[in-house]
Amino acid sequence: MRVVIAEDDALLREGLALLLKSSGIEVVAAVDNAADFLEVIAADRPDAVVMDVRMPPTFTDEGLRAAVRAREIHPGLPVLVLSAWVEDSYAAELLGDGLGGIGYLLKERVGRVDRFLESLRRVADGGTAMDPEVISQLLVRRKSDDPLSALTPREREVLALMAEGLDNATIAERLVVTEGAVLKHIRSIFAKLGLFADEVGHRRVLAVLAYLNSGRG
Repeated sequence: MRVVIAEDDALLREGLALLLKSSGIEVVAAVDNAADFLEVIAADRPDAVVMDVRMPPTFTDEGLRAAVRAREIHPGLPVLVLSAWVEDSYAAELLGDGLGGIGYLLKERVGRVDRFLESLRRVADGGTAMDPEVISQLLVRRKSDDPLSALTPREREVLALMAEGLDNATIAERLVVTEGAVLKHIRSIFAKLGLFADEVGHRRVLAVLAYLNSGRG
């Protein structure tokens, strides 16, 4: 796997680079600002990007805006946002483009290296890795035409756990139900969202993106 890191904190940037390299992942570039990041992306498409939200010069949402732009340059470019903040001004646009390969983790909640690497690989494979707090904040305001309005409370719970990137067995464990029950809920979710077996793309990812996109204002 070839990865680009965009992080303005020098210590964290170097730490991430060392971590990835020690795990057999090639770090194509490690930059500290959005302009250099986009320059690297324009020249070469990596397998994934690890991106901070707040970067120079204003330290607001430069990272997210750069990530959105990067996915315009390379549609579907896997992006794992690793930030201390939930910035929703461009997050909904990034999460809702329908292409998958998106993760958004809060730095303070990434306590285990193996989980971080698992999330990165999942995103690189086109899946999702969402922090529950990120999901919660992005979905505070729902649109009146919420596409998930037909889902039951339990189906919403299942879909929220899917958005975290959990598999069926882990979801069953979290909800204290059988895997069969989880599978039944997921099939119902797919049906209610109109995601049928011949749908282009991965139905699980499409369902998660519908969930995340429902929070856009």
